[in-house]
Amino acid sequence: MADIARFSYVFLFMLCVGLSIRDIGLFADSSSEKEIPTISKAGFKNVGPTLRFHYCYSCGYRKVFDDYVNIIQQKYPEISVLGANYDPPGLSLQFARFLSIAKMVIMFAIMTGTNPFRFFGNANAPPPGWWTWCVENKVYSCLMCFFLTNAIEGQMMSTGAFEISLDDMPVWSKLETGRIPQPPELFQIIDNHLGLQFDSKLGLTTGFTK
Repeated sequence: MADIARFSYVFLFMLCVGLSIRDIGLFADSSSEKEIPTISKAGFKNVGPTLRFHYCYSCGYRKVFDDYVNIIQQKYPEISVLGANYDPPGLSLQFARFLSIAKMVIMFAIMTGTNPFRFFGNANAPPPGWWTWCVENKVYSCLMCFFLTNAIEGQMMSTGAFEISLDDMPVWSKLETGRIPQPPELFQIIDNHLGLQFDSKLGLTTGFTK
């Protein structure tokens, strides 16, 4: 029974660590953009406008972004699409990263029965009663720590953003409008932008021919 309990503790701890490392990786890569390249029929990358999405990953908007990538590539194969998480303002991102690391340290201390308070005072002083309870109830306390800190991290990372820019020019902001654009609305914005580009190039060409 002791071996089974020890194996369960190790498995639970490794599972929580794996999920936490995945979250830390998400926070670390939140500023990096994921490019969805466009390929021409001849096999060469087209040179066209760039559409950028900055969305709230913790809000579940990644699937919305993927859906938009599919329909945009079908309708506008010459457009390159970039996507990235929208970083929360202020110190929220740094606090979420710190909380994710602190969570793993606390769970490791609980699993190993280490008294971290001896590093901050009298080494022979007994730990607080609530810490003793956590060590005696490892599984419950680790699960409680994991889900509680995850909820806080999600709240800190949640921005509700779904921002769109075309050639570095903002064309839609969910933070301002309060909603995600419908596909026809985004198509109209893209068509207007491409029309302006065509008109400007046509005017430049006409000026040279004169």
